[in-house]
Amino acid sequence: MAENYFNYFTETEEHFQRARGSGLFLLSPLDWALIEAWKNSGIPLEAVLRGIDAAFEKWRSRPVRARIHMVNSVAYCAQAVAAEAQAMAETAPVARKSAKSPFEIADVRAFIARNADALKKTGHDDVAASLKSLNIDALYSDLEQLEQRLTAIEEKMIANLRASASEETLFEARRALALDLKPYRGKMTADQIAMLEKQFLDRRLLESAGLPRLSLFYL
Repeated sequence: MAENYFNYFTETEEHFQRARGSGLFLLSPLDWALIEAWKNSGIPLEAVLRGIDAAFEKWRSRPVRARIHMVNSVAYCAQAVAAEAQAMAETAPVARKSAKSPFEIADVRAFIARNADALKKTGHDDVAASLKSLNIDALYSDLEQLEQRLTAIEEKMIANLRASASEETLFEARRALALDLKPYRGKMTADQIAMLEKQFLDRRLLESAGLPRLSLFYL
């Protein structure tokens, strides 16, 4: 993995803020869910950053009178990011250089132990046990495999939350997404919207339950 792989969220956020010209701009829950959907679908960080630049370049090329509304969501860049990802996929893959781990093993251990304790306190004993069973010493040399295992455990935790969530909770989450996504729906395919809906709902369920994210992206 490239060293900046685990900075996917922060690099996207900072790049969008720079492109927008407003460092204090805060991303919305929709934005974070979309970035996570890109990450989970394997869209390279470079494609995301290029797409953001391309979207803002197109926006700034419009006549001033046509730029009535400021770009207020990463979703505005969805089409451009998809185009950049497709362009990169059509070129020959570049061999990745091995990179030093961006995390100290002590930090990884502490992160996983902290999350296991938080899950045990909230009654998710089975998920906590899965975390504690991980062999950190063996997995530290292959963070990609560790990330995959953490993702599998998190998916199990989210599946439990979905199963126990009320219809009203799920309805309210989908309604919130529909309202936020309405201005940008035309910029996404049905598959992209479905993936975004899943990420948005997952984040909403975890936040409502006060549960931690298990991925190393949140270390």
